[in-house]
Formats: sequence, structure tokens, C-alpha cells
Amino acid sequence: MLNVRPSPIAGSWYPGKPDQLTKTVDTFLRDAPAPEVAGSLVGVVVPHAGHRYSGAVAAHAFKAMKGSDADTVAVISPMHYAYSAPLLTTGHDAYWTPLGEIPVDRQAVHAIQKACEIPIAPVFEDPEHALEIELPFLQRVLNSFSLIPIMVRDDSAAVCRALAKALATVLKGRRFLLVASSDLSHFYPQNIANKLDSYMLKQVEAFDPLGVLKAEEDEKGFACGKGAIATVLMAAKELGATDVRVVKHATSGDVTGDYSSVVGYGAAVIWKN
Repeated sequence: MLNVRPSPIAGSWYPGKPDQLTKTVDTFLRDAPAPEVAGSLVGVVVPHAGHRYSGAVAAHAFKAMKGSDADTVAVISPMHYAYSAPLLTTGHDAYWTPLGEIPVDRQAVHAIQKACEIPIAPVFEDPEHALEIELPFLQRVLNSFSLIPIMVRDDSAAVCRALAKALATVLKGRRFLLVASSDLSHFYPQNIANKLDSYMLKQVEAFDPLGVLKAEEDEKGFACGKGAIATVLMAAKELGATDVRVVKHATSGDVTGDYSSVVGYGAAVIWKN
């Protein structure tokens, strides 16, 4: 019997009933235009707020995965909670959502842990939402897949680079997709958030992982998952990706109507031509 990670957010961050969750995710995907990908999809950058707030934005990138034959998905997210290890992965054998169980590719995870210069610590029953929130979308756009879940606590360039190289080493030659989970600026008025997010998304579209990290250092743009974005961009380059395109930006204010203090969301697709 699989040791399955229980969901701490089903029924709050996204619908807890299978039929309702399916309908919600499928509606987001139906309403999102298919992004232009001039080559073979390598990965996406997607937000991780509750589906009500960021699901419509995330769908713009996840829609590019429809029809993919990928059977392994590495989801890289921040870890918002206090853990001592710089990098974390689940100690469970599978993740659970109302749409079913997703097996963790333990062999690949162990290989990445072995290849990475930075320790990747296993955790059990973690409370992190940023990784799990992406899973129902993956379950609706892919036929079946195994999961490589990694959460980043230390988003220094050295840690991101080490993880990216380990991911590229293990994923090379496999049918894979990369997912970077990150929201953008937090709790600025809409006009300021748009400027900050625009700068950060320009670094993403420039395929500049160090630019993503430096944007926050310089206070020109913010992303709570900047380490996840930088890691995925670095790994994607190692795996032959050539292009990135931002396909959607919005804020929580676009949903709530309150533009006085918003959270920014962006979606991008990464491919090799």
C-alpha cells in the first residue's frame, strides 16, 4: 500500500469534491486560449494562489500541455514554512487530490538527491500549498504521469544551479515536463504591482534565471517562488530549451475588484525549437 500524502488544502484552496474540481479546472482550461509554442514544450511557469484567484492565469500555461506524451513531471515550488533544509521533497509515495493519487517517482527523486550537491531532505505531511495547487491541472491535461516534487527554501543562485544540474542529469532522455510554481508581487496597489510584475516577467521572458533572482535583490520585481523559477529556467536550458513566452498576467484585484492591495500572477511557457 502506498504511503500517500494527505491534502491540507482540498476544499479550501480548491474544490474538495471530484466533480466540482473537474468542472472548475476544465472551465479554466476551456476559457484559456491555446498558447503559441513554436517547438517542443519543456515546461511552464504558473501561479499558486487558490484556484479562484489564479486558476484562470495558470490555465493559460497548462493548456499548452494538452496532448503531451510526458510521463514525468517535475514540479518545483517554494516552501513557505520554516524548515532547516535548503531543499525538500516529500517522504510519501504519492500525492492525493480529489481527482486521485499521483505516484511519486521515487527512483528519479533518489537519483536527483544523489546528483545534487545540496542536500534534499524528505518531509512528511508538509503543509505546503504551492506544489499541490498545480496537481489538479496536471491531472486534467495529462493522461498519466509520475511526479518529482521539490520545494525550495534557499533560493540562492548556488542552490538553484545545483538543483537545476541534478534535474537535467536525471531527466535527460526522458519524456518530461518542468513546472515552476510562483506568485509575483504581494500586497501593492495595482499600478505598482503591474510595474513590479512587468519587470519580473521580462526577466522570465528573457530566459534570464539570474535576472529573476537579481530583480528581487534590486527590489525591481518580486516572486515568492523566484528560486523555483530560476531553477526551472536553468534546468530547461540544460535540457535544450531555447525560448520562453509570457502568456498571461493578472492580479487578485482582477478577481475581487479591490485594487488597493493585490497579489500578482503570471504564466509562461518554455520550449525548444
